[in-house]
Amino acid sequence: MPLTRSLSMSSLSGLPLWEEEDLPVEEMLLFEVAWEVTNKVGGIYTVIQTKAKITVDEWGENLFMMGPYYEHNFKTQVEACDPPNPAIKKAMDALNTNGCQVHFGRWLIEGSPYVILFDIESAAWNLDRWRGDLWDTCGIGMPFNDREANNALIFGSLIAWFFKELTDQTGDMPYVIAHFHEWQAGAGLILIRSRRIPVATVFTTHATLLGRYLCAGNVDFYNNLDKFNVDQEAGERQIYHRYCLERAAVHCAHVFTTVSQITAVEASHMLHRKPDVVTPNGLNVKKFSAMHEFQNLHSTNKNRIQEFIRGHFYGHLDFNLEKTLSFFIAGRYEFSNKGADIFLESLSRLNYLLRVHKSDVTVVVFFIMPAKTNNFNVETLKGQAVRKQLWDTAHSVKEKFGKRLYEALLKGEIPDMNTILDRDDFTIMKRAIFATQRHTLPPVTTHNMLDDASDPILANVRRIGLFNSRTDRVKIVFHPEFLSSTSPLLPMDYEEFVRGCHLGVFPSYYEPWGYTPGECTVMGIPSVTTNLSGFGCFMEDHVSDPAAYGIYIVDRRFRSADESCNQLTQFMLSFCQQSRRQRIIQRNRTERLSDLLDWRYLGRFYQHARHLAVSRAFPDKFQKDPLVPPQTQGFRYPRPASVPPSPSASLHSTPHHSDEDDDEDYDEDEEAERDRLNIKATFSLRDVLEGEKKLPGESGD
Repeated sequence: MPLTRSLSMSSLSGLPLWEEEDLPVEEMLLFEVAWEVTNKVGGIYTVIQTKAKITVDEWGENLFMMGPYYEHNFKTQVEACDPPNPAIKKAMDALNTNGCQVHFGRWLIEGSPYVILFDIESAAWNLDRWRGDLWDTCGIGMPFNDREANNALIFGSLIAWFFKELTDQTGDMPYVIAHFHEWQAGAGLILIRSRRIPVATVFTTHATLLGRYLCAGNVDFYNNLDKFNVDQEAGERQIYHRYCLERAAVHCAHVFTTVSQITAVEASHMLHRKPDVVTPNGLNVKKFSAMHEFQNLHSTNKNRIQEFIRGHFYGHLDFNLEKTLSFFIAGRYEFSNKGADIFLESLSRLNYLLRVHKSDVTVVVFFIMPAKTNNFNVETLKGQAVRKQLWDTAHSVKEKFGKRLYEALLKGEIPDMNTILDRDDFTIMKRAIFATQRHTLPPVTTHNMLDDASDPILANVRRIGLFNSRTDRVKIVFHPEFLSSTSPLLPMDYEEFVRGCHLGVFPSYYEPWGYTPGECTVMGIPSVTTNLSGFGCFMEDHVSDPAAYGIYIVDRRFRSADESCNQLTQFMLSFCQQSRRQRIIQRNRTERLSDLLDWRYLGRFYQHARHLAVSRAFPDKFQKDPLVPPQTQGFRYPRPASVPPSPSASLHSTPHHSDEDDDEDYDEDEEAERDRLNIKATFSLRDVLEGEKKLPGESGD
């Protein structure tokens, strides 16, 4: 098969050469199986989509992705074509001949990987037989009324059938690797192993099924990991059959992986198998050709956010926008899991500290979390209309003023400033000023909420009393809808909005990875995360002083909720104390971490998992010592030697100090070069599971 090879693994500046022996991909076929291939449901879609390019670079036309067929998705995202591999075509024909429709094409994303999509509905007539097969094979019963689980079983049965037909065609060569994501694809893996189909299997859990359900119920999850009766907990939540599918897939797989260290600890208790490899989630990091272009983008988009603030807070705009910082939190509306509870409490404490110290810094906090609404808030729309009217008035007066000034100067005269504007102009300006008068406080939410009284965010805003009054130094804007560039309120897409903010705050309690702080890092925006998120654990492992690089990590694992609140408050207060110059330096450092999140680096963890899988599935052909940790090295940034970006080390006695800081010893190019030379020692999962820090009650084995 023609292959397109890439040297990107070794071309990423600052990263060590990949020392893993390359697999003979010309003699192999790689299949990546996930419910979210061409089917956007959650975060796994982002993982599959962004990782496709680096995987195609390595495997060329020997990579195939497998998922469910949906007509709309196929017509809009896939270019239909014939399979280039005769064995794959024959396997598809076998299924099609038996009444199960299979579709093939190229997924129109970066890398254009081949996709094989199975029509679930066309094969639903086999459901009863396949439910019986699953019961006879492994004793897992599927309830008739769980449509999602039954669809997962149909999908898995089709996958196993396909691989049986494929391997019957190919024989011993080429070797086949199948990588399964999440429990929805797990049935296929179980059936492949139970039928002894010669396929090397990898299973990745992005979050354990039971862990999601337990955390959604507000239990003290991490302090009781070793105390849960997992079978009982799954049964009480009526997901025991799903849990059994996931657990069986984990134990059947040749190689089991998770996306983060914290999820590795969780999986070892929930699923009773320690992961073989941690495969962190990455992003496609595209560098800008112009140096510091991300700083210019920040400035441009910050001005657009400030325009919204001018309209939203009209009549109460008695704070200096040049000394106003924009914080935000975004994601699914999971109030406790996403950390919105401690974020609001910390904002209350931050507001108190800024007022006590008479700080002239104002913080506007945006909550971007979709909730049930029926329309835009009238008062919010009015604010933007008033702002636009004022803008138009100012421009019309400016045009008159400019024209009269121009004419006077042409005549060689210095105009009389008292007469250059007539009475009508003053009347128009006075009417515009009167139009900005407001007798109510600026609204907290931009939309009309369907369940205003019991909404968690609004209920806590009422509790802490942050109603956007004039004396508050912390203002809140709850935007219960995803951002869109076509919105009449805040016409920006998410990427533009993030670039315009100063700080992203994501103090999550349950976050197996966490793409939101990663996206902030790639865009050069500092962020707050926790040591209970995969991203936070990853940064703690790779950066010796994350805060110096704009990654603030709140300890929610070994501290009480009140202590975590105080720590988050201190992080935000420290950020408010920075001068503009210090924030620019910090954004430069944050953006430099983006290479660390690039799939060109993180893809090597998947390479190691595949190599380990074939060595276990085909031990006669591939040798690999399972005790040798993967040669997956990465950055280990020390604390910058130049002026620290945080004023906490500068011993200022007040929350605010001069913007003119002594930063003459800061040389960005020199500091960036030092960062590239600092490489961390070998990372091993053994460090995660046998480290000194363990959860309360966590066993040592």
